[in-house]
Formats: sequence, C-alpha cells, structure tokens
Amino acid sequence: MDQPHARFRFVDLFAGLGGFHVALSDLGGKGVFAAEWEPTLNKLYDHNFGITPWSDVNELGSDEIISQKVPDHDVLTAGFPCQPFSKAGVQLGFEHTLQGRLFFKVFDVLSVKRPRRLILENVPNILRHDGGRTAATIVAKLEELGYEVQVHRLSPHQFGIPQVRERAYFVGSLDGLDTFTWPTEFEGTTSIASVLHSDAAPSRDIHKQTLRAIDMWGDFLRRSPADVKLPWFPIWSMEFRATYPYETTTPPNSWARSRPRELDGFTGSFGFPLERLSSEGQRELIPSHSRRDGDMEFPAWKQSFIRQNREFFLTNRKWIEPWLYEWQPWEFPSSFQKFEWNAQGGVRDIDEYVLQVRASGIRAKRPTTAPSLIAMTNTQVPILGARISPTGNRRYMTPGECAELQSLGGIDLPESDIHAYKALGNAVNASVVKAIAEPLLIDLEMSTQIAKRPQAA
Repeated sequence: MDQPHARFRFVDLFAGLGGFHVALSDLGGKGVFAAEWEPTLNKLYDHNFGITPWSDVNELGSDEIISQKVPDHDVLTAGFPCQPFSKAGVQLGFEHTLQGRLFFKVFDVLSVKRPRRLILENVPNILRHDGGRTAATIVAKLEELGYEVQVHRLSPHQFGIPQVRERAYFVGSLDGLDTFTWPTEFEGTTSIASVLHSDAAPSRDIHKQTLRAIDMWGDFLRRSPADVKLPWFPIWSMEFRATYPYETTTPPNSWARSRPRELDGFTGSFGFPLERLSSEGQRELIPSHSRRDGDMEFPAWKQSFIRQNREFFLTNRKWIEPWLYEWQPWEFPSSFQKFEWNAQGGVRDIDEYVLQVRASGIRAKRPTTAPSLIAMTNTQVPILGARISPTGNRRYMTPGECAELQSLGGIDLPESDIHAYKALGNAVNASVVKAIAEPLLIDLEMSTQIAKRPQAA
C-alpha cells in the first residue's frame, strides 16, 4: 500500500545496503522495486525497508518489466557494478561477461518504464575507461531515450562527511536539466571524530604482526630528523641498499638460465647479494614490484620510485641503517615493507593518524578524513591511532562507525563484521545522493496516482 503523502516513486537497482533508498525516502519518495543479487543483503533490504528485492537482474527480461514486476516509477537509481571499470581490476568494462554489461539491464528498464529522472553511480575511473568511450556510450544510450544527461565527480568530504571517496554520478531527466545545478560543496573542515563512538567495543583485535609493523614505521618517523622532508612518494624500504639494475637493463632479462651471472656484483632487496645464486635464488631476492617474466622495461613511474627511494636512503643512511638493523623489515610481508606518508608537515607520531594496511603499504592519513572504504578485504578497514581513538588504544573502526561514513547510521547492518565491512565498501553514500537528488527532483510534479506513461516502441 502506497504512503498517502509520497511525492514520487522510485526503483533501486543493484541496491546493496540501500543508500539510494535512504536518500530518496528522506526526500519523500516511495520505493516500489529493488534488485539485489547477494542473498544476505537481499534479506537485509527487506528487513530495513519492507521490500523484497528481485534477486538477479540478468533474469529481468522485457516480459517481466512490461508485466509490472517492475512497477511504474518516477526515478530510477542504480549503482551498477564497478569492478569492470575500477583501476583495481583488469578493467574489462562492457566486455566483462558477468558484470560489465549490467548497465544495459538498466537501459532495458529505462526504455520500457520511462521514468522522468535517473541517478547512476560508479567509480570515477569509468570516466577514463577505454579512453572515455565507456562513459560516452552510457551517455549516448541514455540520450537515445530522450534523457538530457550530466556527469560529475563528488566525494563525501565535499559535504562535511569525513571520508575521501570520489565517485562518478550520472543524472538524467526527460524534462531537461535547465533548472538543475550540482550541489554546493561544503566549505568547512571535517574530522573523523564526528563519526567515532566513545563506547564502541572493537569488533576484532589487530593482528600482532600488523601492530609490530605500525610500531616499526612509527620508529622510522621518530628517527627522522626534523629538517628532513619525508618522501611524498611511497617509501619502499626493500630498495634501501639495493643496486640491481632497473633502467636500461632490468632483472627479468637476466633470469634466463643461460645468463644467470649478469646480476653478479649487484644486490637485491635490502642489499642482499645476488652473487653466484641461481636464477631462482636471484628472483627471490628481487623486490616483488620488480619481478617480471620476459623482456620488459619498467614503466617510467616505477623507475622514478626506485630511483627516489635509493637516493633518499643514500642521503639519510646515517639514521636509516640503525632502523634497518633493529627492525629487520625483510622479515615482514612485502606490504608491511612499504609506507605512505600522506601527512606532510604533520607531527611525526604515527598514533596521531588514521592508518590503513594496503597492498601498496601502510598508509598514514590526517584525522580530518578517513580513507576510502573498500570492499576487497576487512584487513583494509581504517585503524585509529592511539591518540585519536576514543579508548586511547589502536583499534579498527567499527562497522557502525564505517556506516556513519556512508551516511547509513540509521539502518541495520549484516551481523557478520566481514560482510558488513564489504557491504559498506560497496555502498553509495546516502548524504551525497540526497544532495544530488534534491535539486534534480525539485520541479518534478508528483501525485499519489501516477499517470500511465506510453511505453517505448
């Protein structure tokens, strides 16, 4: 039964935790259809919003759409899968057989139901994917249906929410966009303290090896002289003392069994000698970022990072050498051997920062914002340094605190912390959507009885 005062009706495709639903409900909308294939989130959506989502959008054909399984609606929203377009993946785009072409299922619903407004969300890399042709295809397909379309990149931190998480938003209207303007950005400062819960119990302990790696890099900061500017580039400690070639000649060219001696006289990670080792033994002592099969030059950016790390070590050898001897970073996994200092000019106390363990290293960020939530693994959940944590101890941000970063603090989350973190990493930010939708819907004339619209030929 419809809400008597609903201003408009909307559908929520690839619904996830329901960020679009939260935003449009706050603006007076009534959700009439949702689709979500992940069983746990499908049930949770029903629990939170009273709508049982359709499970697999691929099984939503034209017959189902026409037969009113997808009701008439005024606004279509969709955060269609981002993995085919993300820089973190292989970027197959529309050629991704499982997910890349799901945009065209959105197109099918639009072509039949003709809602007057649409909002789509995806990773910002979709705008650059395939030289811009992917985004151009999306816009062109929407324009075929009569929608005027605009595209913009926005992040929660631009709306007073302490998270840097840029996303691409496509908005469309059958009535034109002459009166639409993108929301004004927040001009104040943000602080992660605004989403932290003083009484939050840690959902799980930080692994001892992770804590030791944080201590190691904390000691690196303490040892660094105040007059030494810390690198803006990723610190790759395995390049300290290394001399293996990386420019005109690269290690892969020397791993052929007939030429194992080409690396004699050079050193690998942390200065371990490559003299008289087998090809396999040499390979093990070359940093993982420099291992390549076949003849291949390193890209310019990688050569630059290697060169800068070696130069930084040679310039600062006096205080780095004792650090190496004490901590022996080669005993840690590769990701812990790397460090990203995103706080130039800040106090050199690692517990003053928000930390994140990534494949690219341990990253330290100022507590004005949290790192972007990602769905890959729960080991990448932001860690609060002891001096910014309400408890005074290092701990992971809880699922509830991460929900605040996505403006979803008012809904129930998956019971499993792992599932909750993953879902939040995939979620759309409700506050950003609301800020976009409000001016988009301002001139949309609604009634509780929506007139039947002609279907597309």
